[in-house]
Amino acid sequence: MAMTVHCDIVSAEEEIFSGLIEFVSVTGSLGDLGVYPGHAPLLTELKPGPVELRKQGGEQDIFYVSGGFFEVQPHKVTILADTALHAADLDEAAAQEAQKHAEQQMADRSSEFEYSKAATQLAEAAAQLRTLQQIRKKLGR
Repeated sequence: MAMTVHCDIVSAEEEIFSGLIEFVSVTGSLGDLGVYPGHAPLLTELKPGPVELRKQGGEQDIFYVSGGFFEVQPHKVTILADTALHAADLDEAAAQEAQKHAEQQMADRSSEFEYSKAATQLAEAAAQLRTLQQIRKKLGR
């Protein structure tokens, strides 16, 4: 039997996941990060992107987070997300439309604030699409 650690994924609205996992992969502020049970404690900021879990027993699950924080403690892993969704709930057409809209706003450059807002929206839309591509790759589609 593989070693496990308890994992919680929570957003401001609700608890998305709570259970035992064998592995978790996130996109941290300095790049991709994978954590197994027994990992050294850490705290890092999360960038928009996929959160991949390998649950107890080997089943894999993927979530999308729009940002937040990732904390690793000796017996618990916590993801505090700004927004979190089960990846299966993502809408690809809406993400593609949001990406196009953000790119158009960035090209407009009417103000620095609008450009910054559009850049954030573009990063989130791209992360959602990346999450959907990761799911397809895992499912072999």
